[in-house]
Amino acid sequence: MFLGLDIGTSSVKAIVVDALDREIASASVPLRLDRPQPLWSEQDPRAWWNATVAVLDELAARAPEGMEAVAAIGLSGQMLGVTLLDAADEPIRPALLWNDGRASAECVELAARIPDFADRVGCRPMPGFSAPKLLWLARHEPKAIERTRKVLLPKDYVRLCLSGEAITDLADGSATLLMDTRAGRWADDIARACGIATAQLPSPIASTSVGGALRRALAERWRLRPGLPIAGGAGDHMCGAVGAGGVKRGDACISLGTSGVYFVANDSFVPARGQGMHTHRHAIEGLFAQQGCVLSAAAALAWLMDLLRIESAEGFLADIEKAELAPDAIPVFTPYLAGERTPHDDPTASATFSGLRIGAGPLHLGQAVLEGVAFALADCQDALRGSGAPIEQVMLIGGGARSRFWAQIIANAIDRPLTIPAQAALGPALGAARLARQAVGGALIPETTGRGAVVTPDADAQETLARRRAAFRAHPARTG
Repeated sequence: MFLGLDIGTSSVKAIVVDALDREIASASVPLRLDRPQPLWSEQDPRAWWNATVAVLDELAARAPEGMEAVAAIGLSGQMLGVTLLDAADEPIRPALLWNDGRASAECVELAARIPDFADRVGCRPMPGFSAPKLLWLARHEPKAIERTRKVLLPKDYVRLCLSGEAITDLADGSATLLMDTRAGRWADDIARACGIATAQLPSPIASTSVGGALRRALAERWRLRPGLPIAGGAGDHMCGAVGAGGVKRGDACISLGTSGVYFVANDSFVPARGQGMHTHRHAIEGLFAQQGCVLSAAAALAWLMDLLRIESAEGFLADIEKAELAPDAIPVFTPYLAGERTPHDDPTASATFSGLRIGAGPLHLGQAVLEGVAFALADCQDALRGSGAPIEQVMLIGGGARSRFWAQIIANAIDRPLTIPAQAALGPALGAARLARQAVGGALIPETTGRGAVVTPDADAQETLARRRAAFRAHPARTG
């Protein structure tokens, strides 16, 4: 058996799978995101650990025989977060997350100080990334930086709690913008420009290397073997692609979770120089990942449901599908609730509903949100294709992949067939488990893995949707 842990933004998820990727058990615990000021997005690192303990407690109680058979642990996690730890490995302040937009001025400064920044790390400095956020902390909270002994990514803070080791993987590490991505080593000059030293950063290893061993006391608590190996793992974008089977050049993967990520595997390092795109290392040796990101995807739907006090996403989507709403009655929604990365690269962008009429109700707003996210993903695809990304087959994963209705809207918007793997909803947690399996000598992807369901574009619906996308693009990101 193999255990995959995904330290997400909205929850911590854990799954146990066997050598053929059959799910034995799973558990999830929700997380809260804090926004203490406009543009800020933070979480308490201790909440990640508490949720990890809770999901593993649940798995140990429900499936003890599965835990006893686990041969390795794999880690996935939300990327770009900045966790500052003191000499006792205690968090100094809440972690700054991937959708935190406070560091715009620091991005300009880093780009001016290091002219070849994008060529080396894979993209221009952007506010959500680790490097500019560290510079912001050095400028605005220098005492916190002075106390800092370790700077860790979210999943690697959990690794530290599990094993006592400060380790990251090359894929997640490359996305901090503190690494010479092609070479796979920390960049001393970039770290210094951000107010830290590379000695404060974790040791980078391959995603399928062993990075730490489980502490004995924790192993006893969860009925796991003492010293259980923990794989290097990867960021959730890379683990999501591995979970979907995106492991060769041209494999593309759309992850429909809190954010929406359009991921393309490439065997060449193609730095991104604009439109909010970014290139990092893939979890697969020899591959790189070209990516576009929609900052509010399923989060936009969750926001609307919360606003309308709707509890069931499944029921809401089913009601929208059954309603067969007239296109002219549906407003246009731009999903920039947390700013936008691709293609606008603007943390101050704001969401809009336009074309509202008196007859619009909850279902019309819901349809608009589903379409708006699909249009934003189509914008990502346009940006990636313009950069030369070798998009061949496209897979859909994440919680949003459960909805065939939403998948059809996305396939229509991007004008490409979408493959939905049988275990699409497991997403990054499955990818983490697969990396763990390979770390101890097993197959990354079992030969028995099927292709999954395919959603093809609907030509009749595409004409109408194309007109609505034109209206969407006529309402560009509006700054707050």
